Amino acid sequence: MSEEEPRSKSLIIFGRDVSQIPCFRNSFLYGTLGGIGFGLAHFLFTSKVAKSVNYSVYAFSLVTVGFWMQCRLEYSKTKFEMMRLQQQLQERALFEGSQRDPDRAPVEVVEV
Repeated sequence: MSEEEPRSKSLIIFGRDVSQIPCFRNSFLYGTLGGIGFGLAHFLFTSKVAKSVNYSVYAFSLVTVGFWMQCRLEYSKTKFEMMRLQQQLQERALFEGSQRDPDRAPVEVVEV
């Protein structure tokens, strides 16, 4: 083996590459930061370690799921609009120059 293939630094969970999943990275990062922040704030106010850890996990879960749902909703809306736009562009290219062309100027018939 004279040529070595570059190794990809991707994480595989349940047979799926998580770097290819839309919204995974951002939702996981925001969930982690939200959980750490909420747990630390709870600890600073109450000084109870066990409860703070529990609340940190709860906050992580809620922020991750909430951001995931919001991001996937926006992703789905954008994907749907892009598919619709692509279909309209294909139809426009198909009808361009024909009688069904919406931008074609009506032809006036002049009788002689």
